[in-house]
Amino acid sequence: MTQQVYGENYSGSAPENYERFFVPTIGGPVAEDLLRVAALQPGERILDLACGTGVVARLAAAEIGAEGTVAGLDVNAEMLRVARSVTPADLSIEWYETSAEAIPLPDDSFDVVLCQMGLQFIPDRLSAMREMRRILAPGGRVVLSVPGPTPKLFEIMADGLGKHVHPGCASFPEMVFSLHDGDQLRDMFRSAGFSEIDIRAETRSLPLPAREDFLWQYVHCTPLTEPVSAATDEQRAAAEREICERWSELIVDGSLTVRVGMTTVIAR
Repeated sequence: MTQQVYGENYSGSAPENYERFFVPTIGGPVAEDLLRVAALQPGERILDLACGTGVVARLAAAEIGAEGTVAGLDVNAEMLRVARSVTPADLSIEWYETSAEAIPLPDDSFDVVLCQMGLQFIPDRLSAMREMRRILAPGGRVVLSVPGPTPKLFEIMADGLGKHVHPGCASFPEMVFSLHDGDQLRDMFRSAGFSEIDIRAETRSLPLPAREDFLWQYVHCTPLTEPVSAATDEQRAAAEREICERWSELIVDGSLTVRVGMTTVIAR
């Protein structure tokens, strides 16, 4: 590993790199899975909650066409800037910069609330789920996915970065995969007022870029950018050597592969 490899092609902001690197490899494939479960219908009003750069909203808008409406909501202004910039002109999506715990939209505004890998990052999850219920029309549904438990690939990454760069590097992967227990999710949805709750768990295998590429692509998509950028070349080199060596056991048919559990909730 060299400084050139670490810094190469990563000059954009974290949201720009998220759209460029994370969405094609992980965000897009699992978004397609979520939409298959959602089974959107013509004419439905759809909200993509914690939308990030908007991959779920774009797929939903393309699927339902002009008969329905799609909105995306996120608290991160830079994520929404990227979402607007990459949305094709022929897709009509409204974007809202606001928290999920206090949505400034009327009751009964939507038929479907989608949320992909975002609930675990919301500070007050119960308030957010109550807001989802409030803005849903009678008979409306939430279709939500969360990842976990932590795949071995990310355990190795967190361990290597924590050992060689900064101990705090382990906290972000822990947060990403912190909310996946079906019983916990069911209790949360019941507390928020949902009664018909279907929870499904499956494992998804996703091929990734080459080891060194994926490591630094992921870092530059996430809050890990700050501590890793502050590290020395020697620290980053040591982290890359250890992580990539341990990742070699995760290569399947020539590709680094992550096996990630996805828990999907359909609540009405």
